[in-house]
This record gives sequence, C-alpha cells and structure tokens, in this order.
Amino acid sequence: MTERKPPGMTFTSWIDQQIQEAQERGAFDDLPGAGQPLPQHPDEDGQRWLREYLRREGVSAEELLPPPLKLRKERARLMASVADMESEPDVLDAVADLNRRIAEWRRIPVGPPIFVPLVDSAEMTGRWRAAHPPPPPATPPTADPACPHQPRRRRYWPWPSR
Repeated sequence: MTERKPPGMTFTSWIDQQIQEAQERGAFDDLPGAGQPLPQHPDEDGQRWLREYLRREGVSAEELLPPPLKLRKERARLMASVADMESEPDVLDAVADLNRRIAEWRRIPVGPPIFVPLVDSAEMTGRWRAAHPPPPPATPPTADPACPHQPRRRRYWPWPSR
C-alpha cells in the first residue's frame, strides 16, 4: 500500500485494483467474523460506532468530555457518595483533592467556558455527619430498689460537710 497511484488512473479504479489483488493473495481469508452478517442496530444519533469502539477498548465515554464537564460530574458524584465514605477525614481529603483540581483548571481554563464551583467542605462534612449519627451516650446503670445495699455516692469534696 506504499506505492503511489499511477498518473493515468482514477482513485476508485486504483483502490478497486488493490482490493482485487489483496483478495487474490488471500489477505481477507480467515478474518474474524467472516461469513457472518453485519449487526443491524438502529443508529439513532449516528454515534453508535463510537460507543461500540469505546466499549471494546474499555474506555468510559466520560473520558471524551471537556475538563469542566468532567469536573462537574466528579462534583456531583462526590455529593452523592459522601454518605458512603468511611470517615470524616476521608470526606475532607476527597473534597480537598477535587477543589485542588478545580482551582488548577480555573487558573488555565481549557475547553468551553463553563463555571465549576468549588465544593464546600463544611456542607460535605455536614452531609456525612447526617448520614453517620454519633452513637447514643451510654446510660449509667440505675439502682435497683429491691437491693438494700446501694452503692454510696462519693463526695466530691474531701472534707466533711457542716
């Protein structure tokens, strides 16, 4: 395929000639999917080939988004998953990391001019605390009225009372 098109030949006839020569050499024999019909999928938006390619390569479609939209998606994902985090320092670390990346993007914005707000760490820790209420305080054991010997209460002051 490194040869150049001859000057007196059209592109279509030159390409057809190369395909015919490749068929004669057997270059198209034993290809995967040979003899099977092409899949018939309705192509709603004309981007099916791109979605299939990304799926085959194991790449998320989110990787194709411009940086501000990626950051907005990460912000929304963090807000939704803050209740599932293990501890409050984990929440603060995640918020600090995302805010650092947002600030870096704001310094030199690449892509469409879309505003990406910083994440409020107080709001995120408040959401985490709401999802993880503190355990109720332990109640001291109550004295049993049937027991004649109740424990004496110690005085706070060491000297005798008047």
